Amino acid sequence: MESAKRGKSTSRAEVTNVSEHGFWMLVDKRELFVAFDHFPWFRNANVVELFHVERPSDGHLHWPSLDIDLAVDSIEYPEKYPLVSHVRERPPRRRRTRSRQER
Repeated sequence: MESAKRGKSTSRAEVTNVSEHGFWMLVDKRELFVAFDHFPWFRNANVVELFHVERPSDGHLHWPSLDIDLAVDSIEYPEKYPLVSHVRERPPRRRRTRSRQER
């Protein structure tokens, strides 16, 4: 007799806390820290975007609103995955001031 195919994973990934240095996630009863220094594309995300994480498979995490995919292994062992993103933080927008002639 053969076992049935495995169903879709029901284990969730959950963001549990956010700080200025990164955020903590609960994945398979393990708490992992996602440091902004290692994953800079999360730095400017808002809390709603960070908390909206999906887990399409055991080793894969996806943030649909940010269009970011990560392997769980890259969070646990960031030293194995050198930073390849060259994302730079956008400079703050400057408010345009009106000249005296425009007033």
